[in-house]
Amino acid sequence: MQFSTTNIEDLVRKLAEPWSPVDVARVNNHIIRLALFEGEYHWHVHDADELFLVHRGEIVIQRKGYPDLLLKTGEIGVVPKGVEHCPKSAGKSFVLMFEPVALESEVGNL
Repeated sequence: MQFSTTNIEDLVRKLAEPWSPVDVARVNNHIIRLALFEGEYHWHVHDADELFLVHRGEIVIQRKGYPDLLLKTGEIGVVPKGVEHCPKSAGKSFVLMFEPVALESEVGNL
């Protein structure tokens, strides 16, 4: 059995490019990624649920057919599979995303 730890703040200090997630950990068939959100991403959809946890900052997840989802530091939001969404942040925000490993093959991974 292998045990590991990761310091999120160490990873935050290394992130410079918005919308370029780095892998933090794998748990069973899921992956946790950390990304710098700044500006607006693009509209997209996944075939699996995606969980966002704001480590630092504030983001808005625009969702087609639903109200925008505002998330602040320490808050979690879930975008259900099949919901077209577009994340954005007015300033620098650092966000952990929890998703199935299968989403790795999708462009952008957000």
